[in-house]
Amino acid sequence: MSTIGQVIKCKAAVAWERGKPLCIEDVDVAPPKVHEVRIKIIATGVCHTDWEYLYETEKGMKFRPFPLVLGHEAAGVVESVGPEVTKFSPGDKVIPLFLPQCGECKRCQCPKTNHCRKNWENTQMGVLADGTSRISCKRQQVFQFLGVSSFSEYTVVPDTSLAKIRSDAPLDKVCLLGCGVSTGYGAAVNTAKVEKDSLCAVFGLGAVGLAAVMGCQVAGAKRIIGVDINPDKFEKAKAFGATECVNPRDHSKSIQEVLVAMTDGGVDYALECVGSPDVMSAALESTADAWGTCVIAGWTETEEMKVKVLKILMGRTLKGTYFGGEPKMRSINKLVDDYMNKKLKLDEFVSYSLPLDQINVAFGLLKSGKSIRTVINL
Repeated sequence: MSTIGQVIKCKAAVAWERGKPLCIEDVDVAPPKVHEVRIKIIATGVCHTDWEYLYETEKGMKFRPFPLVLGHEAAGVVESVGPEVTKFSPGDKVIPLFLPQCGECKRCQCPKTNHCRKNWENTQMGVLADGTSRISCKRQQVFQFLGVSSFSEYTVVPDTSLAKIRSDAPLDKVCLLGCGVSTGYGAAVNTAKVEKDSLCAVFGLGAVGLAAVMGCQVAGAKRIIGVDINPDKFEKAKAFGATECVNPRDHSKSIQEVLVAMTDGGVDYALECVGSPDVMSAALESTADAWGTCVIAGWTETEEMKVKVLKILMGRTLKGTYFGGEPKMRSINKLVDDYMNKKLKLDEFVSYSLPLDQINVAFGLLKSGKSIRTVINL
């Protein structure tokens, strides 16, 4: 390709400072360095984590430097590869991973976790292995959100943060496996290990929550109760497998008391997909003592959850999950296959498809609760 080894000029949505709308800018994307891959982004989902970092920095999210290009849930095509890259070639369809998988470290060798830390500290601060970003604008460095930055027509990621997928997969659908769907579905199937004929409650019916509902259904749960303060989400939740839905605002008692009464003692599995410490506590307390399991999938980096010790002493299990709790280079390909074989819903998550210059509209739809996922087509 004529662009190999050259700086690529393209469009990106740049966040110049927190709390301000994104600006569509002309940016320069440098060629990939050692163990790096440059990707042409085809489609990217707009995730709540992107919105939260821009508008709620240092509330639920730790500070990361500006200016930066947000976006981390995406799919694209390899444009070029840097030195020593052996697993990817130009033209490959790929999904970037905000959680690396080097395959060599102690954590990658352990089947109990997907928490590789290859280049972790750098990518969390918006740079790659050498401490710099590959994106620049107006002669200054632009940081890469979680080492990805998919709100750009091109980006560069480490080869340990990338999954190659089948060539016939529609990128505007499978991009959702780059975060939300994998996280919620994996929370139910991999982390909670929901059992057949069990009772489940899913707190929060956004993309992650609906994916968790889907995971509970696939696992054979007998009863799946969706919990959300927005009743407009209930019909969609039932389409994904919820047997019933509850609005906490419709009851004078706490939602955990309501669920315990509804299930004669509590659910077997509760999945928290909001990122609120109060909701996390409610989810834990909605589970049955002696065997109930609560999995936290909602994201917050700075807040603390209150747990009554007795709730744990009586036999409940409290677990966390990150990106679905399974190494993604392997599991994403299985999820892509399941989607292609009509065993996994993805199309149903997409509420809107918009061009890059409508990215702020997409944020507005997300915040208003009118969108499960808006996909930005680049």
